[in-house]
Amino acid sequence: MRTPIRKPGKYTDLKKDANITKKKYLELKTKLEKLIKYSRPTAIKEVKRLALDGDFSENHAYSMAKGRLRGINQRIDEIEDILKRAVIIEPRKNTETTRLGQFVTVETGGKTKTYQILGSAETDPEKNIISHLSPLGSALMGKKRGDIISLKIKNNIKEYKILKIK
Repeated sequence: MRTPIRKPGKYTDLKKDANITKKKYLELKTKLEKLIKYSRPTAIKEVKRLALDGDFSENHAYSMAKGRLRGINQRIDEIEDILKRAVIIEPRKNTETTRLGQFVTVETGGKTKTYQILGSAETDPEKNIISHLSPLGSALMGKKRGDIISLKIKNNIKEYKILKIK
């Protein structure tokens, strides 16, 4: 069966955000080592073992093992690319303006929230970690304490006042 060829989407040519924390960098490095030292050799052994069964056209287990190996190799390539292009987010002592890695406390609609602004690879909205490329994150970047930011969200305009930057 032939796989359908799809047109590339509007996000196809976007470059990946290279900004990551030191913690994320070390986490990816550890994951890469595990994939290279353990996962890939195990998958290679499995492919070799299943190849001995002969007829590849009807050997479903062999096809599945090859697919797993391809997936591991693809993940290794992705992580190596991320690590090669990585720009480590260094916490800054200057808390005058909002920058990557900083915590920003804002007030909106009478409620106070604190967000950490990181690269898009580490966002976690449930933990109030937002990307510097998100609408709110990009609006906060470079702003100072006391600044008021207006964002249009679903035909509503929401205002955020920066209370604290650390």
